[in-house]
Amino acid sequence: MATVKELKATARPKAGKGAARAERREGRVPAVIYGDNQAPVTISIDDKSARQAIFAGHFLTTIFNIDLDGKKHRVIPRDFSLDPVKDFPLHIDFLRLGVGAKIRVSVPLHVTGAEVSPGVKRGGTVNIVNHTVELEADVEHIPQFIEVDVSKLEINNSVHLSDVNLPKGVKALRDDQTLVTVVPPSGYGEETKAAGADGAAPAAGAAPAAGAAPAAGAKAPAAAAAKAPAGGDKKK
Repeated sequence: MATVKELKATARPKAGKGAARAERREGRVPAVIYGDNQAPVTISIDDKSARQAIFAGHFLTTIFNIDLDGKKHRVIPRDFSLDPVKDFPLHIDFLRLGVGAKIRVSVPLHVTGAEVSPGVKRGGTVNIVNHTVELEADVEHIPQFIEVDVSKLEINNSVHLSDVNLPKGVKALRDDQTLVTVVPPSGYGEETKAAGADGAAPAAGAAPAAGAAPAAGAKAPAAAAAKAPAGGDKKK
């Protein structure tokens, strides 16, 4: 279930860069509410409140009730910009949410079970291929994160989005998306080849086992000792 938080806003009658700069000088962050087939509404939010909301985490998957002059606007942040040097909020875009709305959201991954993964115990490393996944969700069921269990992964095994049980009201946009894989340690390929060589057949020049028949075309070995006396020995 999506988290719903409260924000207080003030109407901002003027738009444009000059008006936005004036709002920031007053310690407020310019913002806009749009969508749901209604006209956009320009607002401003207290700078401290905006910072707390953004840096608390999961900002883009959190639903807000914005109190604007006593009227509540149910919204979700779609974009925001920060100062490239000081990281203070410059502007926020809010999408107005209608009843029964479905939206596309980018949800972060939480990986669990890495400490008991057999691949990790053998020296492998958990590699997060995609840190977020694109989902379509009912506004009432927007997940804060998607949990991926890697406790059974061997080296070179992966988890795809199709392997994950998504919450009710949530649909994947790409089932075949690779989320996490366990990559082998350095030198793993050479160790595997060496292990295979240890179990290989003996070399071609190795002596045959006792009692084995000679190979085709090979000469039979000479007898250890002649049974009959030499032909030159005669009785006198």
